Amino acid sequence: MSDSFGIYVHWPFCAKKCPYCDFNSHVRETLDDKAWVEGIAKELEAVSRMQAGGSSVTSVFFGGGTPSLMSGSAVGGVLEAIAQHWSFAADAEVTLEANPNSAEQERFRDYALAGVNRLSIGVQSLDDGALKKLGRLHGADEARRAIAWANDIFPRTSIDLIYARPQQTAAAWEKELREALSFNTEHLSLYQLTIEPGTEYARLFRQGKLHIPDEDLSADLYELTQDMCEAANRPAYEVSNHAAPGAESRHNLTYWRYGDYAGVGPGAHGRLTVGDTRVATKAERLPESWLKRVARDGNSFECEDILPAEAARENLLMALRLSEGLDLAAYQKRWGVELPRAQIVMLQDAGLITLNGSHLAATKRGRLVLNTLLAELAA
Repeated sequence: MSDSFGIYVHWPFCAKKCPYCDFNSHVRETLDDKAWVEGIAKELEAVSRMQAGGSSVTSVFFGGGTPSLMSGSAVGGVLEAIAQHWSFAADAEVTLEANPNSAEQERFRDYALAGVNRLSIGVQSLDDGALKKLGRLHGADEARRAIAWANDIFPRTSIDLIYARPQQTAAAWEKELREALSFNTEHLSLYQLTIEPGTEYARLFRQGKLHIPDEDLSADLYELTQDMCEAANRPAYEVSNHAAPGAESRHNLTYWRYGDYAGVGPGAHGRLTVGDTRVATKAERLPESWLKRVARDGNSFECEDILPAEAARENLLMALRLSEGLDLAAYQKRWGVELPRAQIVMLQDAGLITLNGSHLAATKRGRLVLNTLLAELAA
């Protein structure tokens, strides 16, 4: 089990809802930062009571929504609330997601002064036409400017890009990714576009008005992404995440190594160890309902015990996403579960996994069919 303890803070507000997005994000004309920070502080206090002693915080992640719509003082207020209940590890990672259209040098400096030491920028594309189709409010030049500011102000930076977009060719993606790598950010999150239920893209796709690359082209784009990032010393450490060695997102590693993390704010999820029990927490999704429940009850959580068999399954799925894979000896010790040897041999022979000693990992091909691996190994 990972010794890390992360805190995810969900800021659910955006200037505009993107047509591909199924995250818990909402457009609001006006916001009272103070009320939302106070609500987050109350949920943090509730988590600290559940932990009854708690751990040192190794990472904080402000996600959304668009956290770069927050003021620097609001971010600082949340970090101060965390410090009331936990100590911060000496090398704690504090990440904030930012959109280029809400990027301002002074705002970035305010975040850094508040304690943010890692900025993750939602670039999504470096092509103006593609950005328009994705519903983004920024242009490519705004993205380039935001990256330059971030690299100047923060010790650690990351950028997000979406590929396998409608009408995208391998040549176009190669050009775009080459430019993204030239910015020399230590980390890149590179996601294949997926059509999520309930989104505007899902409606257009059903109507035949949106066409995305087929499986073969998507696989080619994935392979191109792996090759280019490896050549630039940004290998994949997770299916969609690439980093210079040692620059992996510590917060996201906590998820994938199945460590403990709190989730506070509207719609946030958490996984905590309470006594000997793995507990899932889920906060109220609708922001205004969340605020009322937190004001009334001190938190909005629904809590559910995770049975050991289901926890073992979750742990396995997360580990298979990582290039480092899973330590089978530690896994068996933690859950009392031994993975089926016959299936391991079969998947090895198929070139989908490797097994070195007690260490099991998905190959590049295997990470493309994670559901298949999970079905075989967790049967």
